[in-house]
Amino acid sequence: MTALTAPARPDEDAPLRPLPWRRMAWVTWRQHRTALVGAVALLGVLAVWLWRAGTRVHRDYAAAVACRPVGSAACQDLVTTFNGTWQLMVNPAVLLLVVPALTGAFAGAPVLARELETGTFRFAWTQGFDRWRWALAKLAALAVVLAGAGAAFGALVSWCYQPFSHSNQALALGLYGKGGLDGNTQFALVFGLRAVAFPAWTLAAFAVGVLAGMLIRRVVPAIVTTLAVYTGLAIAAAAFLREHYLTPLVTSADVHGTAWIINQWWTKDGKFAFGGRIPDTIWNQFCPQGPVDAAKCLAPHGYTQWTSYQPDSRFWTFQWIEGGWLLALSVLLIAAAIWLVRRRAA
Repeated sequence: MTALTAPARPDEDAPLRPLPWRRMAWVTWRQHRTALVGAVALLGVLAVWLWRAGTRVHRDYAAAVACRPVGSAACQDLVTTFNGTWQLMVNPAVLLLVVPALTGAFAGAPVLARELETGTFRFAWTQGFDRWRWALAKLAALAVVLAGAGAAFGALVSWCYQPFSHSNQALALGLYGKGGLDGNTQFALVFGLRAVAFPAWTLAAFAVGVLAGMLIRRVVPAIVTTLAVYTGLAIAAAAFLREHYLTPLVTSADVHGTAWIINQWWTKDGKFAFGGRIPDTIWNQFCPQGPVDAAKCLAPHGYTQWTSYQPDSRFWTFQWIEGGWLLALSVLLIAAAIWLVRRRAA
């Protein structure tokens, strides 16, 4: 009996063409649509609240600025009403600061950790798509969606808080009172919520979560680790890094309320005297008459107050600086995760 063999097709031994990127985009959506929809839904609910609150703030601000005569009782009532809206906005701002962490952590940590924890990576990495292309396609698509949603949300936040930005007209009308968006509040509290910093922090949390998931290989511990690392990074940026993005200015003159006060100290006859709070002994000796302007009270006795500060004109420059290094960090962390995917045995 003679065995017959079919002739081989010319392309039988040729390597298979990799799957197109659009197929991987569809797979990414199918696998992570719950996380993406959840993140967008969270931002959507908060956006609705911000829109309603911001509309009220803008309405009250416009009414207070347009009121004439300025010193009338009716105008002062409008000013008081607008100043009261600050409490409406300042308290939720603290809660909004955790949104990038939650969005990035819950969307980023499970991407690789779930595959490794359940063992499905053995199937995913043996399909017609190189593992590094598989990781790059998933991570890039998710990162773009989250950064885009974060940018839109940050723009909305910027619009909401815009009336609280000091202007000469508003200050002349007595707006903001004891509250308002002074320099320290603007740089410390609202800074991370604006149009550049918010998507940058969201992307950074996502990248930290991706790398944590690849290293820990379990979803829940990776999420916890992401939140912890993000918190430490955010505190370090707010407390230590941000004030040094540009060299602070130093002056002995009065500093505008929109400036970010870094430090204050006193000198006497050109030599350092004390820093921070005025000692009670000096206060009682030279200013026994009670609450007064300390600088004017102590100046005749040779004391000069010095202030190091960041002017409010640097606010958006700081936004781009922080957004830049967070973007670089995110790219580095995602690249490290892809490198680990490529090296790990299937």
